[in-house]
Amino acid sequence: MSEHDTVTEATTTVAGSPDDAPTTPQADTEATAPEAAAEESAVDAEGAVAPARSRGRADLEREGEVAADFLETLLDIADLDGDIDVDIDGDRASVSIVDSEDGRVPRRLVGQDGKVLDALQELTRLAVQSATGERSRLMLDVAGHRAERRAALVAVAQEAIAEVKRSNASVALDPMSAFERKVVHDEVLAAGLVSESDGVEPRRHVVVRPAAS
Repeated sequence: MSEHDTVTEATTTVAGSPDDAPTTPQADTEATAPEAAAEESAVDAEGAVAPARSRGRADLEREGEVAADFLETLLDIADLDGDIDVDIDGDRASVSIVDSEDGRVPRRLVGQDGKVLDALQELTRLAVQSATGERSRLMLDVAGHRAERRAALVAVAQEAIAEVKRSNASVALDPMSAFERKVVHDEVLAAGLVSESDGVEPRRHVVVRPAAS
């Protein structure tokens, strides 16, 4: 299989991610804590949001090992360069494909707006679920894309927080993915303000509000 075919196939994964709850045609909002949980929930067969089961360190290490094996095989088949780094980030496994001594990771594995990366992450989660029998909330990064995006989102959130504190009025941010909204929610919560997700995909976005008096 060629490198192009492998990347193209990665983009054909199912739409939607366990990171985000299903939406309805009506705009909806959730408070900060429920929203943060919803962004990190799995969706069951009936479409209801089911919180992911709490995982122990051994479970997360196992997820990382399975994911690393899957990704290494994928890179070998596609004849792509890259090393695999495995870590645990809070309550989830974290796996990164990074540049190796033999060469750089092809940036096409990230894709426009990270869409190929999202598809590859979903494929990796499915591989982990197949091996462990458990839904996975594993996070995948390629060439530091998510880390860089997280830093940029923190800066956006801090600007919104400063504006809300200055004006005591709500601030609506641009549409974001579930991963991006979760980063903003966490930053807002740490600042003592309130955030909600509003709207439906692909226009779902975060609204930052003053803290309740």
